[in-house]
Amino acid sequence: MNSAPALGHVVFIGAGPGAADLITVRGARRLTEAEVVLFDALTDPALRELAPNARWIDVGKRGFCHAPKQTEINAVLVRCAHEYRRVVRLKGGDPSIFGRLEEELLALAEAGIGCEVVPGVTAAIAAAAATQRPLTRRGRGRSVSLSTAMTKEGSLAEATPPSADTEVFYMAGRQLAALGRRLLAAGWPTDTPVMVVSQAGTPDQRASDHRLDTLAAASMLHAGRPAIVTVGAGARPVSAEAATEVLAVPSGRTASVETPTP
Repeated sequence: MNSAPALGHVVFIGAGPGAADLITVRGARRLTEAEVVLFDALTDPALRELAPNARWIDVGKRGFCHAPKQTEINAVLVRCAHEYRRVVRLKGGDPSIFGRLEEELLALAEAGIGCEVVPGVTAAIAAAAATQRPLTRRGRGRSVSLSTAMTKEGSLAEATPPSADTEVFYMAGRQLAALGRRLLAAGWPTDTPVMVVSQAGTPDQRASDHRLDTLAAASMLHAGRPAIVTVGAGARPVSAEAATEVLAVPSGRTASVETPTP
Protein backbone atom coordinates (compact mmCIF):
# COMPACT_ATOMS: atom_id res chain seq x y z
CA MET A 1 0.00 0.00 0.00
CA ASN A 2 1.47 3.35 -1.04
CA SER A 3 1.72 5.95 1.69
CA ALA A 4 0.71 9.57 1.06
CA PRO A 5 3.58 11.85 0.03
CA ALA A 6 5.12 13.82 2.89
CA LEU A 7 3.98 17.41 3.15
CA GLY A 8 6.45 20.23 3.03
CA HIS A 9 7.31 22.59 5.87
CA VAL A 10 6.57 26.31 5.54
CA VAL A 11 8.74 29.01 7.10
CA PHE A 12 7.35 32.54 7.34
CA ILE A 13 10.27 34.97 7.28
CA GLY A 14 10.19 38.67 8.02
CA ALA A 15 12.43 40.22 5.38
CA GLY A 16 12.59 43.57 7.17
CA PRO A 17 11.38 46.93 5.85
CA GLY A 18 13.70 47.42 2.89
CA ALA A 19 17.41 46.79 2.55
CA ALA A 20 18.35 43.12 2.29
CA ASP A 21 20.82 43.29 5.17
CA LEU A 22 18.01 44.09 7.63
CA ILE A 23 16.83 40.48 7.52
CA THR A 24 17.70 38.52 10.68
CA VAL A 25 20.48 35.93 10.73
CA ARG A 26 17.93 33.18 11.32
CA GLY A 27 15.77 34.44 8.49
CA ALA A 28 18.73 34.48 6.11
CA ARG A 29 19.66 30.92 7.08
CA ARG A 30 16.16 29.63 6.55
CA LEU A 31 15.97 31.41 3.20
CA THR A 32 19.11 29.66 1.93
CA GLU A 33 17.35 26.32 2.53
CA ALA A 34 14.27 27.20 0.45
CA GLU A 35 13.18 25.24 -2.61
CA VAL A 36 10.41 27.72 -3.37
CA VAL A 37 9.87 31.29 -2.13
CA LEU A 38 6.55 33.15 -2.15
CA PHE A 39 7.58 36.79 -1.78
CA ASP A 40 5.86 40.10 -1.07
CA ALA A 41 6.06 43.29 -3.12
CA LEU A 42 8.35 45.27 -0.83
CA THR A 43 11.02 42.61 -0.25
CA ASP A 44 14.48 43.51 -1.57
CA PRO A 45 15.31 41.68 -4.85
CA ALA A 46 18.88 41.29 -3.52
CA LEU A 47 17.55 38.58 -1.18
CA ARG A 48 17.35 36.28 -4.20
CA GLU A 49 21.12 35.88 -3.88
CA LEU A 50 20.51 33.83 -0.74
CA ALA A 51 18.38 31.27 -2.61
CA PRO A 52 19.44 31.47 -6.28
CA ASN A 53 18.28 27.95 -7.11
CA ALA A 54 14.85 28.27 -5.53
CA ARG A 55 11.69 28.96 -7.49
CA TRP A 56 10.51 32.51 -6.72
CA ILE A 57 6.78 33.30 -6.94
CA ASP A 58 5.52 36.89 -6.73
CA VAL A 59 2.42 37.11 -4.54
CA GLY A 60 2.87 40.74 -3.53
CA LYS A 61 0.02 43.12 -2.81
CA ARG A 62 0.39 46.71 -3.97
CA GLY A 63 -1.85 49.49 -2.74
CA PHE A 64 -4.48 50.72 -5.25
CA CYS A 65 -3.15 48.24 -7.87
CA HIS A 66 -4.24 44.82 -9.08
CA ALA A 67 -2.97 42.20 -6.66
CA PRO A 68 -3.70 38.54 -5.91
CA LYS A 69 -6.52 37.95 -3.45
CA GLN A 70 -5.61 36.53 -0.07
CA THR A 71 -7.54 33.33 -0.81
CA GLU A 72 -5.40 32.87 -3.94
CA ILE A 73 -2.20 33.32 -1.95
CA ASN A 74 -3.41 30.79 0.61
CA ALA A 75 -4.11 28.28 -2.14
CA VAL A 76 -0.68 28.74 -3.74
CA LEU A 77 0.99 28.35 -0.35
CA VAL A 78 -0.81 25.09 0.36
CA ARG A 79 -0.13 23.78 -3.15
CA CYS A 80 3.59 24.55 -2.83
CA ALA A 81 3.73 22.65 0.46
CA HIS A 82 2.43 19.59 -1.43
CA GLU A 83 5.06 19.98 -4.15
CA TYR A 84 8.15 21.06 -2.19
CA ARG A 85 9.70 20.04 1.12
CA ARG A 86 11.09 23.46 2.10
CA VAL A 87 8.76 26.39 1.43
CA VAL A 88 9.50 29.99 2.43
CA ARG A 89 6.83 32.68 2.68
CA LEU A 90 8.89 35.88 2.57
CA LYS A 91 7.01 38.86 3.98
CA GLY A 92 8.02 42.50 4.15
CA GLY A 93 8.74 43.85 7.63
CA ASP A 94 7.53 41.46 10.32
CA PRO A 95 5.00 38.74 9.41
CA SER A 96 2.88 39.45 12.49
CA ILE A 97 2.41 43.18 11.84
CA PHE A 98 -0.27 43.77 9.17
CA GLY A 99 1.09 40.83 7.19
CA ARG A 100 -2.07 38.70 6.89
CA LEU A 101 -0.18 36.04 8.86
CA GLU A 102 -3.27 34.78 10.68
CA GLU A 103 -5.09 33.90 7.47
CA GLU A 104 -2.13 32.00 6.06
CA LEU A 105 -1.50 30.14 9.33
CA LEU A 106 -5.14 29.04 9.36
CA ALA A 107 -4.94 27.84 5.76
CA LEU A 108 -1.88 25.73 6.57
CA ALA A 109 -3.42 24.37 9.77
CA GLU A 110 -6.56 23.28 7.91
CA ALA A 111 -4.35 21.46 5.40
CA GLY A 112 -2.30 19.78 8.12
CA ILE A 113 0.92 21.56 7.12
CA GLY A 114 3.56 22.43 9.71
CA CYS A 115 5.20 25.83 9.83
CA GLU A 116 7.55 28.19 11.64
CA VAL A 117 7.55 31.98 11.98
CA VAL A 118 10.80 33.97 11.93
CA PRO A 119 10.31 37.59 13.08
CA GLY A 120 11.60 40.61 11.21
CA VAL A 121 12.11 44.35 11.62
CA THR A 122 8.79 46.12 11.13
CA ALA A 123 8.55 49.49 9.37
CA ALA A 124 7.68 51.40 12.55
CA ILE A 125 10.95 50.31 14.14
CA ALA A 126 12.91 51.03 10.97
CA ALA A 127 11.47 54.54 10.76
CA ALA A 128 12.34 55.19 14.41
CA ALA A 129 15.90 53.95 13.87
CA ALA A 130 16.43 55.87 10.63
CA THR A 131 15.44 59.16 12.26
CA GLN A 132 16.84 58.39 15.72
CA ARG A 133 13.41 58.93 17.32
CA PRO A 134 12.82 56.33 20.05
CA LEU A 135 9.21 55.19 20.05
CA THR A 136 9.21 55.05 23.85
CA ARG A 137 10.54 57.87 26.03
CA ARG A 138 11.23 57.65 29.73
CA GLY A 139 8.49 59.40 31.68
CA ARG A 140 6.57 60.74 28.67
CA GLY A 141 6.34 57.95 26.11
CA ARG A 142 5.40 54.76 27.92
CA SER A 143 3.01 53.26 25.38
CA VAL A 144 3.01 52.64 21.62
CA SER A 145 0.09 51.77 19.35
CA LEU A 146 0.45 50.32 15.83
CA SER A 147 -2.55 50.89 13.57
CA THR A 148 -3.38 50.55 9.91
CA ALA A 149 -4.71 53.67 8.25
CA MET A 150 -6.60 51.56 5.71
CA THR A 151 -9.48 49.12 6.06
CA LYS A 152 -9.63 45.81 4.19
CA GLU A 153 -12.02 47.50 1.74
CA GLY A 154 -9.30 50.03 0.88
CA SER A 155 -10.86 53.04 2.59
CA LEU A 156 -9.41 55.22 5.36
CA ALA A 157 -10.01 53.75 8.79
CA GLU A 158 -11.98 55.69 11.38
CA ALA A 159 -9.81 57.78 13.70
CA THR A 160 -10.11 57.61 17.49
CA PRO A 161 -8.94 59.84 20.35
CA PRO A 162 -5.32 59.21 21.46
CA SER A 163 -4.98 55.77 23.04
CA ALA A 164 -1.18 55.72 23.46
CA ASP A 165 1.65 58.20 23.96
CA THR A 166 2.93 57.31 20.49
CA GLU A 167 0.72 56.06 17.67
CA VAL A 168 2.13 54.73 14.41
CA PHE A 169 -0.04 54.43 11.31
CA TYR A 170 0.82 52.06 8.48
CA MET A 171 -0.34 52.32 4.86
CA ALA A 172 -1.13 56.02 5.03
CA GLY A 173 0.92 57.28 2.09
CA ARG A 174 -2.00 58.38 -0.09
CA GLN A 175 -4.18 59.46 2.79
CA LEU A 176 -1.97 61.89 4.72
CA ALA A 177 -4.23 64.94 4.42
CA ALA A 178 -7.36 62.92 5.21
CA LEU A 179 -5.64 61.18 8.13
CA GLY A 180 -4.69 64.55 9.62
CA ARG A 181 -8.25 65.83 9.33
CA ARG A 182 -9.71 62.73 10.94
CA LEU A 183 -7.28 62.77 13.86
CA LEU A 184 -8.07 66.43 14.51
CA ALA A 185 -11.79 65.67 14.36
CA ALA A 186 -11.25 62.82 16.84
CA GLY A 187 -9.82 65.25 19.37
CA TRP A 188 -6.08 65.24 18.83
CA PRO A 189 -4.38 68.61 19.61
CA THR A 190 -3.44 70.66 16.56
CA ASP A 191 0.21 71.00 17.68
CA THR A 192 0.75 67.24 18.10
CA PRO A 193 4.14 66.40 16.53
CA VAL A 194 4.00 64.11 13.49
CA MET A 195 6.80 62.42 11.58
CA VAL A 196 6.36 60.83 8.15
CA VAL A 197 8.94 58.37 6.82
CA SER A 198 8.55 56.82 3.40
CA GLN A 199 10.46 53.76 2.20
CA ALA A 200 11.95 53.36 5.67
CA GLY A 201 14.99 51.13 5.86
CA THR A 202 16.00 51.66 2.21
CA PRO A 203 18.73 53.86 0.70
CA ASP A 204 15.91 56.01 -0.71
CA GLN A 205 14.18 56.66 2.61
CA ARG A 206 12.73 60.12 3.12
CA ALA A 207 11.53 61.77 6.35
CA SER A 208 9.74 64.96 7.28
CA ASP A 209 8.41 66.64 10.44
CA HIS A 210 5.02 68.30 10.83
CA ARG A 211 2.38 69.36 13.29
CA LEU A 212 -0.88 67.51 13.00
CA ASP A 213 -2.60 70.54 11.49
CA THR A 214 0.07 70.75 8.73
CA LEU A 215 0.26 67.03 7.93
CA ALA A 216 -1.24 67.64 4.49
CA ALA A 217 2.07 69.31 3.53
CA ALA A 218 3.68 65.86 3.47
CA SER A 219 1.48 64.60 0.65
CA MET A 220 3.63 65.80 -2.25
CA LEU A 221 6.95 64.98 -0.60
CA HIS A 222 5.97 61.34 -0.04
CA ALA A 223 3.68 60.86 -3.05
CA GLY A 224 3.66 57.33 -4.46
CA ARG A 225 5.86 55.95 -1.66
CA PRO A 226 4.98 53.51 1.16
CA ALA A 227 4.84 55.68 4.27
CA ILE A 228 4.80 55.32 8.05
CA VAL A 229 3.23 58.09 10.12
CA THR A 230 4.36 58.47 13.73
CA VAL A 231 2.20 60.71 15.93
CA GLY A 232 2.89 61.90 19.47
CA ALA A 233 5.85 61.46 21.80
CA GLY A 234 7.86 59.20 19.50
CA ALA A 235 7.72 61.77 16.69
CA ARG A 236 9.69 64.39 18.62
CA PRO A 237 13.42 64.81 17.95
CA VAL A 238 15.57 63.76 20.90
CA SER A 239 17.15 67.17 21.54
CA ALA A 240 15.10 69.95 23.11
CA GLU A 241 16.43 72.43 20.55
CA ALA A 242 15.27 70.29 17.63
CA ALA A 243 11.88 69.80 19.25
CA THR A 244 11.43 73.57 19.41
CA GLU A 245 12.28 73.86 15.73
CA VAL A 246 9.70 71.21 14.79
CA LEU A 247 6.87 73.03 16.54
CA ALA A 248 7.99 76.33 14.98
CA VAL A 249 7.60 75.11 11.37
CA PRO A 250 5.11 77.47 9.68
CA SER A 251 1.82 76.02 8.48
CA GLY A 252 2.09 74.34 5.11
CA ARG A 253 5.87 73.91 5.22
CA THR A 254 7.93 70.79 5.72
CA ALA A 255 10.94 70.39 7.97
CA SER A 256 13.11 67.77 6.32
CA VAL A 257 15.09 65.33 8.45
CA GLU A 258 18.41 64.14 7.11
CA THR A 259 18.55 60.36 7.31
CA PRO A 260 21.78 58.37 6.94
CA THR A 261 22.21 56.26 3.84
CA PRO A 262 23.39 52.68 4.45
